[in-house]
Amino acid sequence: MTRAIIAGGGIAGAATAVALHRVGIEAEIYEAHPSSGDDAGAFLTVMDNGITALRAIDVHESVIANSYPAATVELFDAAGRHMSGRPIAGEARTLTRATLYRVLQAEARSCGVPIRYGKRLRSASRRPDGGGVMVSFVDGSEVVGDFLVGADGIHSVTRTLIDPAAPTPRYTDQNVIYGYADGAWTEPDAYHMVFGSRAFFGCTSPDGRTWWFARIPGPPLTGAEDPRRLASDVFAGDAGPAAAIVAATGSDVVGGNSYDLPTTPTWHNALLVLAGDAAHAASPAAAQGASMAVEDAVVLANCLRDTADLGAAFDAYEAVRREPAEETVAASARLSGTVRPAPEV
Repeated sequence: MTRAIIAGGGIAGAATAVALHRVGIEAEIYEAHPSSGDDAGAFLTVMDNGITALRAIDVHESVIANSYPAATVELFDAAGRHMSGRPIAGEARTLTRATLYRVLQAEARSCGVPIRYGKRLRSASRRPDGGGVMVSFVDGSEVVGDFLVGADGIHSVTRTLIDPAAPTPRYTDQNVIYGYADGAWTEPDAYHMVFGSRAFFGCTSPDGRTWWFARIPGPPLTGAEDPRRLASDVFAGDAGPAAAIVAATGSDVVGGNSYDLPTTPTWHNALLVLAGDAAHAASPAAAQGASMAVEDAVVLANCLRDTADLGAAFDAYEAVRREPAEETVAASARLSGTVRPAPEV
């Protein structure tokens, strides 16, 4: 049986392991973090295309059971005026990133997929006997398989192993902050988006609390900043609810820098292939990162099922996924430009 080594145990890696199992390909996951890499505090939306991909590998029920519906988006300006509203197309679900990791990793384990933690990828090369790939980790350990899937995120080591001249992530000139406030400020299945005078704010109240995020233009955070204070300061003076929601938030606030990866010229070589953010990373604005990662997993597994030659399978996978992924990254970059105030209406 063909055996895949997967670098990265996040959304792309765990989904790929499940998808490969569904088509009869063995997989093992090697995760760089010493635990599940929960990315504590962040949350996301799996959009309709992502739910469709999860359904294709029979994981949708577990994700739906551990998430909340997202049905509408309402837009407001900094003065608190309602600008417009629309339904979210198809089925969409809100959940924490840690929950999605947990659900997908649990499904992978139920398929018999081992997950090894603390295994940071160092190198990968063809075995001397030509029989697959030898993968080495920073701790000195090695493993062999038929091919390596680089699902190791936006700062992917696999990407540079495939192409040492591969592009590095692009800073989007925004900080992204997530928090959870006491009390419900929206309908349970609605997102309220606010074009603040200095930054963009979004929130939803799926569980009686208000889950919120802020996209704030500025230089990269260094780690010394207080993200709650940064969010509080940038929305001070706006008439909308953002400042009050931040004020109702305790210490459960995290902040980070937003990057994207508009294009990766080389997605694979004879034995290594990229998936998820390692190949194409979008800014958070389009809420498509998780959905694209699961779509990659499904398409890659199907191509490997349908084509015996690895190179041809990787080519087929890239032919299906490259164009829509890059279009989504570009669309998200355009949406990120709306972080600043909208024109007066």
